[in-house]
This record gives sequence, structure tokens and C-alpha cells, in this order.
Amino acid sequence: MMLRESKVLARCEPDGRLRVVGGRVEVRYKLGAPKAYQAGERNLSGPAGEAALLPDDACPDDPTLVPGAPPPSRSGGRAGARSTPESRKEAAAAAHAAEHGPAAFARGGVVAYADGACSGNPGPCGLGVVVIEGDRRRELSEYLGIGTNNVAELTAILRVVEALAGGEARPVTIFTDSSYAIGVLQKGWKAKANVALVAEVKQALKRLASVELRYVPGHSGVPLNERADALATESVRRRATRAWTTVSD
Repeated sequence: MMLRESKVLARCEPDGRLRVVGGRVEVRYKLGAPKAYQAGERNLSGPAGEAALLPDDACPDDPTLVPGAPPPSRSGGRAGARSTPESRKEAAAAAHAAEHGPAAFARGGVVAYADGACSGNPGPCGLGVVVIEGDRRRELSEYLGIGTNNVAELTAILRVVEALAGGEARPVTIFTDSSYAIGVLQKGWKAKANVALVAEVKQALKRLASVELRYVPGHSGVPLNERADALATESVRRRATRAWTTVSD
């Protein structure tokens, strides 16, 4: 395939279709290269010249591969390399995946992704939540009625706490792409609206032994955050709630 101006080898399914995971495809810059990268599917074109389907072991597995990470800049990182909002988002998503990918779940903590959606602001709004506890994954898609995006984001975090409060005392990390929610709940920003809801969420967070809110870039290919967004969007589109569901991968 062609990746921008470079010819690359792309990982495929047995029938020749690109193997796409989270919108990205594993690529190598030469046959047998031990180092693999992830390229956005939309950035691949081709095939370039005669495309032969090679066996999987033509390129060895790369144990350092970070799902969601973008390929390196062909400029080699030299001064003057062009930085775009998209590339900065991709870099942030890659850093997030490196620190909080599947390996992070094995460290004994609980990881949750909370997101809100709103059609109009205010307008019909809803939330989506994904909670990972060891090998257990739960999802919630809830329609909230008429409200604002900030109300949906705050309520999504509240639902995480409600789902975990009273359980085993483990460190909890809640990821959100709402700078507003992190600001009013964790950074001491003064809430000018949603005062009662902010106070309720703050009080709820105190019920967890150890909890931290962390920012994750929205719409940047972080799989579980994209899933939370899809659940929130689904609730608004259907004007309906889908209660907590246990999901098997």
C-alpha cells in the first residue's frame, strides 16, 4: 500500500482485506522489519504496484507495538516538521494508549471511560460509560432528556461512581474528554451553572477510596473512549436507555 508518499506493507485478513483495529492498520516499512507502526486506514491507498498476499510470519510480531499509535514522521522529527491539529491529537491518543492500554488493566485498578452527547446545546442529551474491572467489562447507554453537553458529561462520571461505590476498595481512574468536568470537579474551577449537579458529583467521588479524573483526547481513535462516545450518541439517537450490560470481548 501507499502511506502518503511511502510504500509500506499492511497487515491483512486472509481474504486480502485490510485488518483494521480501531480505525488503524499495522504497517511495516520493509519486509521482515521488526518494528511495526499503526497507520490510519484513511491514510492508506493502493495497492502500490503488484500486491502479493504474504504469510503473517513474513513480518515478526512486534511486542512494543502500541495499538492506536501513529506512524513516525518521515521527516525524522527534524526541526520545522509540520504539526497539525490531527497529528497532535494522534500523538496524544498514542501516548494515552501506551500508558493505559490493556496492560494497564492488569495492574489491579478499575478503568472507566465516561462521555456525554447532546443534539443541540441544550437539546436531547445522553451519556455512555465503559467500566473495566479486571477481565469484566460493563457498558451503559442512558438517555437523559433535554439538557446540555456539560450536564451529560457530569452525569456520566456520576454513573461510574454509582456503579463502583460500595465495592472493593481499588484505585479508580475515570477518563473523560471534558476539560470542563475535570475543571469543576478536580481543579477548583467555580461552577457558574449546574451548581447542584457539580456538588452531587463531588460528594459521590468521595465515596470511592481512591479516584482520579484524567483527560483523554476526544475523537482521536482511543478505542474505549470512542465506544463511550458511541454509547452516548446511541442514547440520543434512539431517545432510549440501555441499562448496564456485561460485555464479553
